[in-house]
Amino acid sequence: MFTGIIEELGTVRAIEHSGDSARMTIEGPLVVSDAQHGASISVNGVCLTVVSHDALSFTADVMAQTLSASGLGNLQIGSRVNLERAARVDARLGGHIVQGHVDATAKVTLITPGQDWTKIRFAISHDLARYIVAKGSITVNGVSLTVSDVSAPDTDPAWFEVSLIPTTLTLTTLGAAAEGELVNIEVDVLAKYVERLLSGRN
Repeated sequence: MFTGIIEELGTVRAIEHSGDSARMTIEGPLVVSDAQHGASISVNGVCLTVVSHDALSFTADVMAQTLSASGLGNLQIGSRVNLERAARVDARLGGHIVQGHVDATAKVTLITPGQDWTKIRFAISHDLARYIVAKGSITVNGVSLTVSDVSAPDTDPAWFEVSLIPTTLTLTTLGAAAEGELVNIEVDVLAKYVERLLSGRN
């Protein structure tokens, strides 16, 4: 489990493709400072398992389903990524409960810079939109964010917006986001549990 509070901006150093899977090496001295074989590290919101590491970087295997369901398949050597180690049970939960299980990708459709913050709008599928509410939590490329606005139910395509403060723009990859870019989305898992529970009521 993660919190969506990014600890470090990492850099993809190597990508080895093998059939329909890939092995990635990512530089991130902070997140590997206490890493062990089998540890979980969130890479742009995707939970990956450490298979090896040194003092500067770690290597993880990425299976076909993960490559197709997330934006990890679009990464290249030199790409910057958001990194977070698994949450500690004795630490404060600064963001929200993040599983590291990406639901889908969304497209950046509008970036509106402001004096004190920047608004970013993302187009999403209607299947995913039903889990997103204004002032609710959402994870974008591993970053825990608060939804500032959502589209009406009949809007096509559906969309949501977040408002990012300078700190978030500086310390995560969202500061370099561009219109047309695909990002990884994980909706609040609590919404999915509520839907499941209600679906079983008579």
